[in-house]
Amino acid sequence: MQILISDDNYDFTSTIAEIVQNFGYETHAVYTPEDTIQYLDKFGKKISALLLDIEFGPDTNMNGIDVLEYARRNHPFVPVIMITGKGTIETAVKATKLGAVNFIEKSIVSAEKLREVLDSAISSLGQKDKSEILNFLRTNGIIGSSEKILEMGYSIIRFGRTDLNVLIYGETGTGKKLVAQAIHNASRRIRKPFVVVDIPNIPRELFQSELFGHVKGAFTGASMNKEGLFQKANGGTLFLDEIGELSLELQASLLNPIEEKIIRKIGSSENEEIDVRIISATDKDLSTNVSQGSFRSQLYHRLRECEIQVPPLRERREDIPEIVQHYLAKYNIETGQSKFFSPSAIEFLQEQEWYGNVRELINTIRIARESTEKETIEIPDLKKVLGKRIDNENGDINKEPKPNITTSGGIKEDIERVEKMKIERVLEICRGNVSKAAATLGISRETLHNKIRKYKINPSIYRNRE
Repeated sequence: MQILISDDNYDFTSTIAEIVQNFGYETHAVYTPEDTIQYLDKFGKKISALLLDIEFGPDTNMNGIDVLEYARRNHPFVPVIMITGKGTIETAVKATKLGAVNFIEKSIVSAEKLREVLDSAISSLGQKDKSEILNFLRTNGIIGSSEKILEMGYSIIRFGRTDLNVLIYGETGTGKKLVAQAIHNASRRIRKPFVVVDIPNIPRELFQSELFGHVKGAFTGASMNKEGLFQKANGGTLFLDEIGELSLELQASLLNPIEEKIIRKIGSSENEEIDVRIISATDKDLSTNVSQGSFRSQLYHRLRECEIQVPPLRERREDIPEIVQHYLAKYNIETGQSKFFSPSAIEFLQEQEWYGNVRELINTIRIARESTEKETIEIPDLKKVLGKRIDNENGDINKEPKPNITTSGGIKEDIERVEKMKIERVLEICRGNVSKAAATLGISRETLHNKIRKYKINPSIYRNRE
């Protein structure tokens, strides 16, 4: 185990290194913020902890807080312990809010205190705590024990301990909302509200009212004062789900509230201070959207103080048996009737692509269990369920319907007519289940909702059809 020591005082660094070596740790010393970052980037995986000074000399424009913020975003597995000098205790306390696991004072540092702080920091996310990380994820509905899930778990806990804004990337159905909730539950805000903003389902004209609230008489229909979602999340976490669906115009309204922590209700002249941590999620590549001009650069950087990638199910197939057993046990308890998947059936599930990810797998487990009479579910039973994503008695949904194309409309209208018919066909096969239909079509649930509104489709008419 290597301890990285970063301090511009050569004598102090040498003394600390000698003490730490006596504990049985290997040490490496650097003397500038720039060298610290460079070493982290090169050897981050072998560093067990970073002892980091807050103040550096006049030869650099950076300080320890800058290095801490960089480490939390780019090396979340490395515990950071701040070294404080005279007059920097207040800054050190602030650093703990940014993710430092502890701080020690130079003037009163001792071998005993140093060992206590180091041992605590290293054991907090060490290998022996792997089971604790996975148990924490499980209690938050994230099932699996693969390396990708464990790596994500480390990031969730590391970032959860900070107040940094987190941007979550992941395909539809991977469980981005569960990850956001887990970050909140790993934070100091756990006893405060976790408020979800379902961006695609908020009408454009009501967006600012929903988020910031309004006063009575602010606009037609504002018959009373309304509290916005920012106020409801005060002290806690605001989760901006599917942030990539937000229009460029409305993106501007989030800049000041996120940066300044100040909001103003529509129709009011008074500002309100808020204490809200922002977590966002998207299935889009926002960096590409920024370069294309469809997402504001300032907002992107404010939302992405740190980032978590949620792996698609096809990249963690080894978790599928565990997911199957978890949800099968859940449904068995709920119904009081025990059913099982044969080993070959589970292997069959592991071979599928799961474009709808965990959400699609869970739906498949439930439908297969409910539609199979016998106790053991076999491959043919699964093929019947999975086949409904592609086939029904009338044919293949992937075969484009043949609309009555006329010359009165343009190509755009013809394409939209085909798209509408295909969506209606899939909704009919999926019995009005929008989530399942989205997974079948290979698009996000939010995108399908937008198309349903665009084409004035009513999914409920398909739900009770036999």
